[in-house]
Amino acid sequence: MTHDNDPDGRYDSSWRFLEWMHRHVVEEARGDHLDTSDTAPRNRFWLGRLASETSVINSPLGQRAEKLDPCAIGIRLRPATAGPWNLELAIRLRCWEPQPAGTFTKSTLVSATINATVARDGTLSDNGANSIATQLGALGLAGRSAEVRVDLETWRDHDELVVSLVNTSDEPDKNTPDTHLYEAVLEVAGLATTDFQLESLPDSFRYDRSVAAIGINCGVENTDSGFRTSDTITVDKNRPRYWNHSAPEPDCTFDTLSTHPLPQLRQLIDSAREWGEEHWGSGALVARSVGWTAAMHAEAEKAAAAYTAEVDRLERGYDALVTDSQLLQAFKVASAAIRHAAAGKYEAWRPFQIGFLISALPGIIDPDDAQTVDTVWFATGGGKTETYLGLLVTAIIYDRLTGKIDGITAWTRFPLRMLSLQQTQRFADALAGAELERRKHGIGGAPISLGFYVGQGGTPNSIPLEGEPNAVDRSMPARYQVLLRCPFCRNEQITMRFDRAKWTLEHVCGEAVCAWGDKPLPFYVVDQEIYRFLPTVVVGTLDKAALAAMQTAMRGFFGPPAGVCSKPGHGYSYASRSKSPSGCLVPGCKGTRGPLGMDASRWAPSFRLQDELHLLRDSLGAVDSHYESLMDHLQHALTGTRAKIVASSATLSGVERQVDVLYRRDVRVFPQPGPALDESFWSEPNSVPARRYVAVAPRGVTLEFVADRALNTLQSCVRELIDDPTRVCGSLGIPVDHAAHLISQYGVDLVYGNTVRDVEAARRSAETEFPYSVNAESLTGATPFDDVRRILERLDTPESDFAARIHLIAASSMISHGVDIDRFNIMVMKGLPLTTAEFIQTSARVGRRWPGIVYVLHRITREREVATYAQFDKFITQGDRFVEPIPITRASRRVLALTAIGAEEARRLSVHEYTAGTALTTITKLRNYYRDAGITAETETAALTDALGLDGPLDELLRRDINEWAISYFDNLTDPATQAKWPSDLSPSGQPMRSLRDVEEGVPITGEE
Repeated sequence: MTHDNDPDGRYDSSWRFLEWMHRHVVEEARGDHLDTSDTAPRNRFWLGRLASETSVINSPLGQRAEKLDPCAIGIRLRPATAGPWNLELAIRLRCWEPQPAGTFTKSTLVSATINATVARDGTLSDNGANSIATQLGALGLAGRSAEVRVDLETWRDHDELVVSLVNTSDEPDKNTPDTHLYEAVLEVAGLATTDFQLESLPDSFRYDRSVAAIGINCGVENTDSGFRTSDTITVDKNRPRYWNHSAPEPDCTFDTLSTHPLPQLRQLIDSAREWGEEHWGSGALVARSVGWTAAMHAEAEKAAAAYTAEVDRLERGYDALVTDSQLLQAFKVASAAIRHAAAGKYEAWRPFQIGFLISALPGIIDPDDAQTVDTVWFATGGGKTETYLGLLVTAIIYDRLTGKIDGITAWTRFPLRMLSLQQTQRFADALAGAELERRKHGIGGAPISLGFYVGQGGTPNSIPLEGEPNAVDRSMPARYQVLLRCPFCRNEQITMRFDRAKWTLEHVCGEAVCAWGDKPLPFYVVDQEIYRFLPTVVVGTLDKAALAAMQTAMRGFFGPPAGVCSKPGHGYSYASRSKSPSGCLVPGCKGTRGPLGMDASRWAPSFRLQDELHLLRDSLGAVDSHYESLMDHLQHALTGTRAKIVASSATLSGVERQVDVLYRRDVRVFPQPGPALDESFWSEPNSVPARRYVAVAPRGVTLEFVADRALNTLQSCVRELIDDPTRVCGSLGIPVDHAAHLISQYGVDLVYGNTVRDVEAARRSAETEFPYSVNAESLTGATPFDDVRRILERLDTPESDFAARIHLIAASSMISHGVDIDRFNIMVMKGLPLTTAEFIQTSARVGRRWPGIVYVLHRITREREVATYAQFDKFITQGDRFVEPIPITRASRRVLALTAIGAEEARRLSVHEYTAGTALTTITKLRNYYRDAGITAETETAALTDALGLDGPLDELLRRDINEWAISYFDNLTDPATQAKWPSDLSPSGQPMRSLRDVEEGVPITGEE
């Protein structure tokens, strides 16, 4: 195996070692390497075994018994000719016998080769039973037997043969306690066949739906003359090469694009257009169209037009750079900033990253471009985060050059409850690079800063005078450290402190010569500090948008604050309150409110960035669709502008409808898929393996048992290398000086569970069931931030002593987004993730830098997992086609009942209070203001209809609900005897949501002694 970036051969050594580990897992699962066992084989081996047919039929489990511990394996074939059919059959199997001492001994190999004929009625001339019985009898294996069966079926005028090896042994009894057959293999040869077409997948010019043979309770491997059953299904995916053109790749190094980018960009665009003419031109389509249907022709022509439009957008972005010198400078600074963030790990953009950046540049300078959502769609691990970071830095510098001296340029939102600390660190690194470049070039404005907007126990919403967090508790600040290292100098000695004078919780770098100096880092983790200082970029969880209905200072996310506090270091102020007459958020502040010094229209964010778009679905997507419209409404009301939305997604399935429902905008995907699987202008398949996927259907034992055994074997392999590196490396043809690298890269295993119960069970098993000490940690949404940071640091920089390192991570879905550890190269999945998109994202955590392997343990009693196992090869190679369409709607009356008060309260806090010039926090004040301003149920119905984006032709019923809600709200407001204490109490449908996930009512749980 050759690898362009493997000068010392460590990649090749890694793949060899990985294959060796995998062989050990399979051998241990089948018992191939053993002749004796101290444990009953049926309680130990979980591959290659067949239960007796009689025991399956008589099992109280019914049909589930055949799935859990099958009595047959087989191969479904489609003959190319009419029968009769001649078959060459080969059978191999072994048995285990108990010994008086309580041990078990394995028999010698039983094998049979049969030349048989299948008649037109399906009759098999020789089922091999006699040959097998003779050999079993000679070995003294009473009660054991097996035979081959053939079922002839017809599907749509095609004959199909199902050739099976069946264990026809007796049921276990006292004398023969185990009548399983082990290491069972069936081979079929000598039959000319035609391929099946997977009808569950739509026909497409890009993809091959054909399957040569289908396994029954097993996988199928091709042999030189036919097919052979396999106990696992193995699919290798190769690492892509990020350039697919005969012309030389343009120089996309950070150094070049930060100084003289235009010639290289011109070369890139010209190459893209040439490639399109070669692969998407009419001649190319005609040459490839043999066998295409009319629908496939139409699909290909539409795809060709989409690629042409993509290249045209590249031209448009390039022209903007040529004609706008400020945009060109911002583009150069972005490359320099990402160079700082890369810190030598990589020195250049990948062409597709630059392609997206160029195509998205009009979104920075053209307000009309906000009508389109630009979506990055590329394989996980390809560099999506750095791609949109480059765009955000370009927008930030362009803002500074054109007069936006402060305020939020981009609000980046992540749909998971827990935002990845690594993802946040990458943002901080890039923005630190941008700040250093801003200083270097003398660009005006406030320092470029980052806000971490999470709350919910991760970071505090505020630091009150009394309460929690306790401002006088010296241990308090350390609990809220988020940064893993200083983003300016990369020093890992970050300290936390609380500045009582400025009332700020600060990250401070301990390096004496840090480029930032000894000031607190420009990084804010307390919600109220984010409102006070409005950092240039805010990263946070999706849930926080709900605070627009509860926090007047959220106005700074959509428009200008009320002013600036006169006290140094106190930041921006908002609407007045009894405890803060000036609107300053520092407790007890006596300062006054000063002018802002920037036009109101410049305060609005230029971008809202949505990561992992595919996760916005079901009730969360429905609620968010209303709040997206609300945010658009507030921004337009306060500034007359609309934010540009950029998204990243793991799937294109239904993305047009999803974006329309969420944002009421068009969608533009980059890059467009190419004319063939895994091949486009931007990338092509390489010959270097990146990741091996292994589908496992355990037999006769639990999934938990299999996970434990596989992990035990994998850990044992690493320990064997530690104990005798010369022997292991020598046997694999690996330089012995690569041993330390292999121990580091394959000494930690990642276990994925769909539930917290699965995760915790895996962690406990590792600590109690292995014959040696295993250090295990959990990573779930409930893991405290301080623990997450500590675990990531240990994984990134492992202890020198292997025994002290982390050996196993048990993780939930939180691992699937933004957690990038090069040492994650082995994963065991306890069941398929709940969606295909989640599977794609989760499995991509493995093998990012070095070869990886993913064991997918299927819960074979679940229909979805059975179907996936049967077509596992296509599931891996054509994963995007298996992604479920995104279920989402904004036309939900239940959701409207939850969001109407949120929209009303957000308008009161961010619009009406500032128009009134006074707090509207009491019923009397609000009633008087609405009366004097002429605001009625009718006018507010119109405003809420716009705020929630329910002005479409199909929204009439929802508009009627809004009107009825508004009438009830105003009836309560004008009722002199109202029991409402606060404006939110006027809602006929309850209080505003505290989180966008607060869709379902809580269920009270009580207990009795």
